Amino acid sequence: MSELNLYYLENCPFCIKVLDYLENKNFDIELTEINEVDMAREFLKKNGGKIQVPCLFIDGDPLYESDDIIEWFKDNLENK
Repeated sequence: MSELNLYYLENCPFCIKVLDYLENKNFDIELTEINEVDMAREFLKKNGGKIQVPCLFIDGDPLYESDDIIEWFKDNLENK
């Protein structure tokens, strides 16, 4: 399985959409709330090119946009 880490903001509606999806599917992945983790914003900027959430890192590669992230989970983890 891929190494997965979702960077998010607690009150962001797009992040909540992804988090709700993950909870409904019982997917257990690493979560990083960027206001609670030192250097999380800097990590996003350095490794993703921008400070935008939600951002799912898949084996170190960033994937942005809530719909794209959910689609990735559907394509790669659902029913597997």
